[in-house]
Amino acid sequence: MTTAQPHLMPTDAISELLKQVAAEVILPRWRNLDPSEIDQKTPGDPVTIADREAEVALADAFRAFVPQVLIVGEEDAFANPSIVDELGSAPHAFVIDPIDGTKNFAGGSPDFGVMVAETRAGVTTRSWIWQPVHELLYVAELGAGVRENGVPMPAMSPRPQPYRVAAWYALRKLQPAGFELSITRGACAVDYPRLMAGRIDGLGYRVANPWDHLPGALMVAELGGQVLLDAAPYVPGGRGRFVFAGATVALAREIQQELDGLARTTV
Repeated sequence: MTTAQPHLMPTDAISELLKQVAAEVILPRWRNLDPSEIDQKTPGDPVTIADREAEVALADAFRAFVPQVLIVGEEDAFANPSIVDELGSAPHAFVIDPIDGTKNFAGGSPDFGVMVAETRAGVTTRSWIWQPVHELLYVAELGAGVRENGVPMPAMSPRPQPYRVAAWYALRKLQPAGFELSITRGACAVDYPRLMAGRIDGLGYRVANPWDHLPGALMVAELGGQVLLDAAPYVPGGRGRFVFAGATVALAREIQQELDGLARTTV
């Protein structure tokens, strides 16, 4: 997938950049991390040397192409949270999740990915998810659909009830009528592609960070679904508590209406 618009880093070039950074910075540390290379940002929220180095490599590459672009990276935002406030109004921004599913990565699981979203004036225009161990690349451009390893993906179509929804553990224990709840894979870079491929019908999260959800939100919308931040569409700069996604707009709303009240009693 390519773009001829001026002043844009070509879509395929960004795809190759994600692959290169993963190959050079991330994969050599997979199942090869020294304990000294793993920190805890907060209890239960690890960060590794690979997260930090991959984010710097991606950010430097974007700034080299577009010097004035806003970079919102997960690790930088942890140290400088005010940069997230600029996202909704920034003329041009890249949002980086250098390793989505760090806990999986640090534990030796293959279920992690590198994710990037590009935004312009509060609209997500392109996004990428690269799963380096599974060798799966998902790329979306606004109005042009989603490709999996270069092949266009079909529109999503949920199965009849009970709807299969992956959510956090406390919700999964409740099992409301009409839903078959399971736990997420611990990585949006894996969960959103599962939704797009029809393996599940919806998602529920209690963490709403833009680096986790902007890439998948564009992809889901391009395939006929929707991602909601509480009851509003998930957009750059949006604020809310819970994230719900569905394979269709109507199903996203149904999931939000059914699970939101339950979520607020379990957190």
